[in-house]
Amino acid sequence: MTVAKPASRPHVPHFSSGPCAKRPGWNLQNLKDAALGRSHRAKVGKAKLKLAIDLTREVLEVPSDYKIGIVPASDTGAVEMALWSLLGPRPVTMIAWESFGEGWVSDVVKELKLKDVIKLTAGYGDIPDLTKADPNSDIVFTWNGTTSGVRVPDANWIAADREGLTICDATSAAFAQKLDWPKLDVVTFSWQKALGSEAAHGMLILSPRAVARLESYVPPWPLPKIFRVTKGGKLNAGIFEGETINTPSMLAVEDYLDALNWARSVGGLKGLIARADANTKTLADWKAKTPWVDFLAKNASIRSNTSVCMKVVDPAITALTPDAQADFAKKLVGLVEKEGAGYDLGAYRDAPPGLRIWCGATVEASDVAILTQWLDWAFAETKASLAKAA
Repeated sequence: MTVAKPASRPHVPHFSSGPCAKRPGWNLQNLKDAALGRSHRAKVGKAKLKLAIDLTREVLEVPSDYKIGIVPASDTGAVEMALWSLLGPRPVTMIAWESFGEGWVSDVVKELKLKDVIKLTAGYGDIPDLTKADPNSDIVFTWNGTTSGVRVPDANWIAADREGLTICDATSAAFAQKLDWPKLDVVTFSWQKALGSEAAHGMLILSPRAVARLESYVPPWPLPKIFRVTKGGKLNAGIFEGETINTPSMLAVEDYLDALNWARSVGGLKGLIARADANTKTLADWKAKTPWVDFLAKNASIRSNTSVCMKVVDPAITALTPDAQADFAKKLVGLVEKEGAGYDLGAYRDAPPGLRIWCGATVEASDVAILTQWLDWAFAETKASLAKAA
């Protein structure tokens, strides 16, 4: 079947799942007030870091008694800080259904070498039975599986009267999905995900229960300086007031402030969620009339509205060997990129071959709609080339 080449391209063809598209209207001039060449410990630097924390609390609707800190090394650093500082005194339930969750399992088992570990796992496109999570254990999980397009449907499976802590990697969920704060003790995310800010910095949010653990438990292993959030047996309060452990990029801080102020302008968390949902609906509407594509997550209740993962289901393609299917998906994506119609939208390297299209709030639904036209064209072109080669 011949598909006409689309007449237009997305205004912003950026669909990477991290770093993500900059917010609509972004320009370098938006960062002209950055405290460049100034110390982050100077009054101006500390004020901007504190403002980043305050705006994060406002936009994400974080409870007033939760602590919010800016930490090194993106979401990865924030998660590792939580794992190395908090785990040990209780059994641990590790929940994973994609590569990042599996990475946290590996760290806990192979690096921290904890023995009393329960693993709840599922393959790409599915999710484990969350009701099996032991409320007496510490629970580590991702809210949104960035590389599988699967998110938890809610936090009802987490016991309100749990004994253990819940440690939630929310990096591709924050600013696009409603987090159930009373059920979460540690939440982490990075600036470059859902708000499309510059990378390298992570956020660590702690409940009063998490703070109590930090102040009552000393891990038996050495902690690198960038993992230490206590001083003299007490929480290092400065970290949660803008006094970062190491030197942050003040240009990146300014970019995060710009993104947060934009988030406020579109209605805060409610507005951000609505934008992400609209983007994902655009893909769902396309899928409903397109026989060659489907969501990797069949169950709509666990389907991500940010890192939307899709697969090619055309019988002629699924009949190919796994390597040939992967090659087909790679060529399809490459053709779209070559035309400048959509960048970085291939499946994650460890995931099944297909598409991963970022639909977070900084993306416009109109651009997603135009992208689907290019995907249809690229599919037809790639399939025709395959038939010709045969």
